[in-house]
Amino acid sequence: MKKHTLLCSLFLCLLYLPSMVSADCTCDDELLPRHDASNRTKALKYKLVAIASILMAGALGVSLPILAKKIPTFRPENNVFFLIKAFAAGVILATAFVHILPDGYESLSSPCLSEKPWGVFPFSGFLAMVSAIATMMIDTFATSLYKKSHFNKALPVNGDEEMTGDHEGHVHVHTHATHGHAHGSAVVPQGSESSPHHHLIRQRIISQVLEMGIVVHSVIIGIALGASQSAKTIRPLVAALTFHQFFEGMGLGGCISQAKFKNRATAMMLVLFSLTTPMGIAIGMGVSKVYDENSPKALVVEGIFNSLSAGILIYMSLVDLLGVDFMNPIMQSNIKLQVGSNLSLILGVASMSLLAKWS
Repeated sequence: MKKHTLLCSLFLCLLYLPSMVSADCTCDDELLPRHDASNRTKALKYKLVAIASILMAGALGVSLPILAKKIPTFRPENNVFFLIKAFAAGVILATAFVHILPDGYESLSSPCLSEKPWGVFPFSGFLAMVSAIATMMIDTFATSLYKKSHFNKALPVNGDEEMTGDHEGHVHVHTHATHGHAHGSAVVPQGSESSPHHHLIRQRIISQVLEMGIVVHSVIIGIALGASQSAKTIRPLVAALTFHQFFEGMGLGGCISQAKFKNRATAMMLVLFSLTTPMGIAIGMGVSKVYDENSPKALVVEGIFNSLSAGILIYMSLVDLLGVDFMNPIMQSNIKLQVGSNLSLILGVASMSLLAKWS
């Protein structure tokens, strides 16, 4: 009798095992892992290490392309810079497709959310598409408005007028490379799309929109890491996010270096990128007692913002970074540069995709 009872119990366990496994995905507090004091202490140490390492890696990565401009080989007009930008664009593209978009899909398809509307429609892909279209619209409208307000009018230059004042630091043309004097009378056409001034406007808009997409994602991953109480979860993330921030910083730094902002604006953009993830970790640590990453509100907010960020980065990397450089006449006329840029792109994509195993 006992033997039959044991066999029946074993059969019932096997029968209900799938439902027991799936129950781990539910949002009941009783099923969430408990973390003892020693585990919390280890987790806190890893978080502090993460703040320091990610801060240094981000600052170094975003600063390298700007500092490299002082070296003639790495200036934007040289072929090496095309290779660096291709690698950086590959990093950003892989970040969007391999890191951010899957995170958005995972959050918005979580069993913790109600079946309607989240389970009946692919919101993650839809939001990424909407975000990419919105980015394209902002990109084109901003470029058009900026161009009309600054460059559609031919700029007359008379006498010995000094080209400074309100136009200093903008992308208005100066008569000489330095702020010299204009002699005689001339009209400087500035509305041409092929002019260096139009190109400068595009680079400034690209760098600002790109940073916006990266910053949103960085805050989210920072809060998620800071709110976690599992040392086992945090430990592999420290190294992965450190490399992630370094490569991502290189991509953003390459765009900022071409935008030729004033020193103050450049410094603000570098500091903002460098501090975003560490600040997110600090915020996550502060709200860790009340923040529940499996709550419906947290999942919806994370999923929406991750999906929107993915759309921004996909558009920027394909259209404004790769599309522009790979169709550049310099690259089109140089087969070796094309091959090198494609290999650099693949290397950037592969490097960032590999980090997805640990992040």
